[in-house]
Amino acid sequence: MPSIKMNVKKGDKVQVLSGKDKGAQGEVIKAMPRENKVVVEGVAMVKKHVKADAQGQGGGIVEKEAAIDASNVMLICPSCGKPTRVGHAKNDEGKKVRVCKKCGAQF
Repeated sequence: MPSIKMNVKKGDKVQVLSGKDKGAQGEVIKAMPRENKVVVEGVAMVKKHVKADAQGQGGGIVEKEAAIDASNVMLICPSCGKPTRVGHAKNDEGKKVRVCKKCGAQF
């Protein structure tokens, strides 16, 4: 299956557009382009029941972030600080860079 082009990468700050965490902001922990999903810090928290392993480490209920669809998040521009759509342009060295559609800043 070919990978889908996503506008968000690991380390980007994003805002959630829909769902139970609508309006929440956080950093992308993991990006999964093949599934078109992202894991955002502190968003879509789920409880997972973990069984104790053989080394004596205790089991219990662990809270962790679940993956959400990449279409439900919008990148926050590092320079203007607003949620924005992403454009693409070439910089001086000819490299493809992402561009803020609101302020025109490259990142």
